[in-house]
Amino acid sequence: MQKIAALHDQEKLKQKFGYWEGVLSIIINTVLFVIKYWVGTMTSSVAVMADAWHTLSDSMTSIVVVIGFKMSSKPPDNEHPFGHGRAEIIGSVIIGTVLAIVGFNFLTESVHRFIHHHQATFTPLVVIVFLVSTLLKEGIAQFSFWGGRKYNSHALIADGWHHRSDAIASALIVLGFFLGKYYWWIDSVMGFMVSILIFMATYSIMKSSVSLLLGENLDDSFKTQLDALAYKAIQQDVKLHHIHLHKYGHHRELTCHIRFSPAMTLGEAHELADQFEETIRQELGIEATIHIEPELREQG
Repeated sequence: MQKIAALHDQEKLKQKFGYWEGVLSIIINTVLFVIKYWVGTMTSSVAVMADAWHTLSDSMTSIVVVIGFKMSSKPPDNEHPFGHGRAEIIGSVIIGTVLAIVGFNFLTESVHRFIHHHQATFTPLVVIVFLVSTLLKEGIAQFSFWGGRKYNSHALIADGWHHRSDAIASALIVLGFFLGKYYWWIDSVMGFMVSILIFMATYSIMKSSVSLLLGENLDDSFKTQLDALAYKAIQQDVKLHHIHLHKYGHHRELTCHIRFSPAMTLGEAHELADQFEETIRQELGIEATIHIEPELREQG
């Protein structure tokens, strides 16, 4: 029971961290958007405007993160008996979708401006604003990555990549300031590069989140651990198969089949299966359902 209580405490800490990370991100990104948008209108730069809207999308996705953590903290109910833990993963998918839309819009705008030889006018103010933005966004990214690793949160890691892509985009725009007076096309190219960075972040987020929603295969180390727990609970070698693990945030459900000797009574087999389920619950914090089968005798 201590391990189960520890898992619940860890989940509460994760939700609290995710909430405050989201609130901090919303405040900083909204302020940065206003400043970047103002600078963008002054310079007529597609790269600056793209980065401004990218920053605003950070605020929107942070709102998704906050809502996701609030939803995932809700207890199980009649409609959702396994809880609401997957709301966090769904939030990550929404983040990836918003990123993809933002990236596509500015990719097309960058191509359009390149075709029409549009040149932006950069000022020293751009350097100051975007250097500050680079440092702030990388700082928030590191904060999100740290929380994501500590609490095993895909939503926090996804939000961290969103911040990281914005930090890199801001750094590219600073570079564009120094090159813009030599090359008329630098603004369009920087806008294009920012769009590619957004697409890369989208791919990273969507790949891990969608994989979790579809269901992932168990790794060999978990199966080995499960075999060891089976021997600990039953004190005999058994054959486990049809092992499936279903993840709902911190709540996990395990189903597997176990084979006993045909000479064993149903009551004895059921008692041993109960012992195994309790061991899994105590050691791993996982709710298990064990299906009993007779061990197949080899044909002579």
